[in-house]
Amino acid sequence: MEKRSRTEHSVRNTTTAVISKLLAILMGFVTRVVFTHCLSQSYVGVNGLFSDILNVLALSELGIGTAITYALYRPIAEDDQEKQKSLMKLYCRFYRLVAGIVLAGGLAVIPFMDVLIRNQPEVDHLIFIYLLYLANSVLSYLLIYKRTLIDAHQLSYISEIYETVFLVIQDTLQIVLLITTRNFILFLLIYILCTLGKNISMSRKADRLYPYLKEKNVLPLAKEERSGIFKNIRAMLMHKIGDVVVNNTDNLMLSSIVGIVSVGCYSNYYLVIGSLHQVVSQIFRGITASVGNLGVTEDSGRVKRIFECSFFVGQWMYGIAAICLYELLNPFVEISFGAQYVFPMEVVLVLCLNFFVTGMRQATLVFRDSLGIFWFDRYKSLTGALLNLAVSIILAREYGTIGVFGGTFISTMLTSFWVEPWVLYRHSLKAPLRFYFIRYVFYSAVTAVSGFVTDLFCRSVSGGLWRVLLIRLLVCCIVPNLLFLLCYFRMGEFRFLLEKLKTYHKKV
Repeated sequence: MEKRSRTEHSVRNTTTAVISKLLAILMGFVTRVVFTHCLSQSYVGVNGLFSDILNVLALSELGIGTAITYALYRPIAEDDQEKQKSLMKLYCRFYRLVAGIVLAGGLAVIPFMDVLIRNQPEVDHLIFIYLLYLANSVLSYLLIYKRTLIDAHQLSYISEIYETVFLVIQDTLQIVLLITTRNFILFLLIYILCTLGKNISMSRKADRLYPYLKEKNVLPLAKEERSGIFKNIRAMLMHKIGDVVVNNTDNLMLSSIVGIVSVGCYSNYYLVIGSLHQVVSQIFRGITASVGNLGVTEDSGRVKRIFECSFFVGQWMYGIAAICLYELLNPFVEISFGAQYVFPMEVVLVLCLNFFVTGMRQATLVFRDSLGIFWFDRYKSLTGALLNLAVSIILAREYGTIGVFGGTFISTMLTSFWVEPWVLYRHSLKAPLRFYFIRYVFYSAVTAVSGFVTDLFCRSVSGGLWRVLLIRLLVCCIVPNLLFLLCYFRMGEFRFLLEKLKTYHKKV
């Protein structure tokens, strides 16, 4: 296979991922619009609630993927196929165990369904529908583990192509079925079949790329190596438990405290916010394997320089995206789903703050996970999760919907905001942390001022919803980017990235 540089791999993976995600968002949005118009609000709420329940159950897996991926970086850099075979064999066993745990945990939730759903929705065959969601979740763990090896070889663009092809097939069939039959069960069956087809196809692709995966003579890992992997899995499991509680319990709290209709409203906002986050985060996903390779081949000074540039790119993208969300969310939701799904602006503001804070963490998280230093802040996520639950429940009982999202913001600022960069700078970058926080405050101030100026322009726009949406979109694309450029064009990170792009362009 042709040898490429980390920059080339990153650009190719990132470009493919962004294009694939944009297409996925477009198809997902059309499916969502058809879904909300063909089925009742109760089905929208049930979809969001069951998805969150299974996301919570999926925490049993989330520590494994990151730990195994990190363990693969050095064997790949050294072309050690025997070690890769051993790691993938262990990974296969882990995933079979996880599938069993998710199945058992999912079945155990059924007796408590009345507690999770405050007001029983008018949905027929509710338990059977839940079992279909559970079946899809369990099937998603079968065969898909081989994707990790493709991604660790800095070839994640291949995985993205397979993912997108099956997603387009899935959404197309679901749209046709919703329009012609309005049958939610058939809608879910298509979901399951496409998940299974995608996993089988990706597994076969991995076997063709890496024929040694089919060899039977696989050596067991040394005891010390297994112990290191198990240690990292425990650490990542703690991280992901906290992340799942913080990010995937909003629907559960809204359903149990506020009501299932509020879950339907939030599901529409989450579709837009989550989709935008997925697109922007593809930049970081595209560089993940390259960062892992960087960590095993370069010194800490080089790693620090690349991190600072990644942090700079992240704040620019998430800052612009947060401003756009604040100005465009409500008119977009009203046009797409109806006025009954629109949140007050103060709720939108908190959602955008959470989006921005989450985005500012992405560079830190990618470097922490790719460099394998997730053991040192393992208790942070559990602490944040407990804080999030406590604060969100208290605020939700007093302030309703905005209290749930406010609890997420407060718990994040008290834990992840400072712990994650502290661990990265202390254990990997070997540099003073004050630079990070000075930059963080500066970037946040620039974003806030840019958002305020953009809002002044947007508030002056009047007329119909489509006119307001389109003109505000134009303003959001121009005004904050110009202000960011004026503030950042002399910075070292900006010039470094510009030179990188020029060099890559000349090489291409």
